[in-house]
Amino acid sequence: MNATALIAEDEPLLADALQAELARTWPDLQVLATVGDGASAVRETLARRPQVLFLDIRMPGQSGLEAAADLADEWPAGTPFPVLVFVTAYDQHAVQAFETGAVDYVLKPVQLARLARTVERVQQTLAARQPAAARLDVALAQLRGLLAAPEVAAPPAGPLRMIQAGVGSTIRLVPVDEVLVFEAADKYLRVLTASHEHLIRTPLKDLLPQLDPQRFWQVHRGTVVRADAIEAAQRDESGKLTLTLRGRPERWTVSRVYTHLFKAM
Repeated sequence: MNATALIAEDEPLLADALQAELARTWPDLQVLATVGDGASAVRETLARRPQVLFLDIRMPGQSGLEAAADLADEWPAGTPFPVLVFVTAYDQHAVQAFETGAVDYVLKPVQLARLARTVERVQQTLAARQPAAARLDVALAQLRGLLAAPEVAAPPAGPLRMIQAGVGSTIRLVPVDEVLVFEAADKYLRVLTASHEHLIRTPLKDLLPQLDPQRFWQVHRGTVVRADAIEAAQRDESGKLTLTLRGRPERWTVSRVYTHLFKAM
């Protein structure tokens, strides 16, 4: 079967090994490009439109999961979404998450027998010729499952009650119950209440496991909102969903990965 692929792997030797083994197990596969970080994976995938995307789970900057979520959000309607294959160092919990979610994966270092099974599954998916919308729906369901798996996305942690935000030489304690939005901004995380904005250095991915998922909903890769503060969710003509919150004037975009939270609309 003729097909095209893109490899995103930050370790050049492993990227070369994967490409070499793919040449053996799938001679008709054309690798369009190899990149070493998540941002480049998003950019090149949008530009080249490969049919298969091999994404290393852990890369500098964006992880493979974050890159896939961004791609799903930006992918043009009517174009078949790439079949996702995640690349991971062997870890029992991560592999179990992939198996449970029926997500194709490749272990590092590359194991030829496991790669052959992945190639067979990918070829079957491509041969099925699913409608573009159905292919994207499958990818979104897979990503939601993986992003929710703490073994893959982030280590578990206890519930968070108070945020410690530095203001000059002062440490200000902000009750989590008062927070309306956590929003990633460059090297900081914005912590927004109804009347104040604080900056902390804790990455959102480290903070998420400490938040109650029933109270705080992730609606974008860099945005978490307090569910009971949502005032309205509005779709525009292109289907994009934005939120307004009680006590804040801004609007927040909902990523495609998380629009299922508002299906009732």
